[in-house]
Amino acid sequence: MANTYIDTNALPRTRIAGAGEVTEVLNSHLAGAKNVVATVHWLNRDDSLDAGAPDCHHLIYLMDGAATIALNGENHQVEKGAGVYLGPSETARIAHRGSAPLRLFHLEVPRL
Repeated sequence: MANTYIDTNALPRTRIAGAGEVTEVLNSHLAGAKNVVATVHWLNRDDSLDAGAPDCHHLIYLMDGAATIALNGENHQVEKGAGVYLGPSETARIAHRGSAPLRLFHLEVPRL
């Protein structure tokens, strides 16, 4: 099996009002991935990401920056290296915190 290398810096970013920029870095088109989509999100001041879709597992990892994760009615202050797993019925809001941009890796896998 050959390796696939994806230059994530060359992928187009989509701007989403209030939710920063996003690009898919792993999907069926880019790498033939089945049942998984990975995205990178860039959030700046006042941006937030609402994560957690029904019937999907989500893993969100903070690559750079600091955030507040609102989960189960509590706010958690986290920094680079932190992550959160959301099961198929869970949701969370990840909001930018601090002065540096926030970069997130988001892996989404449907419940099979």
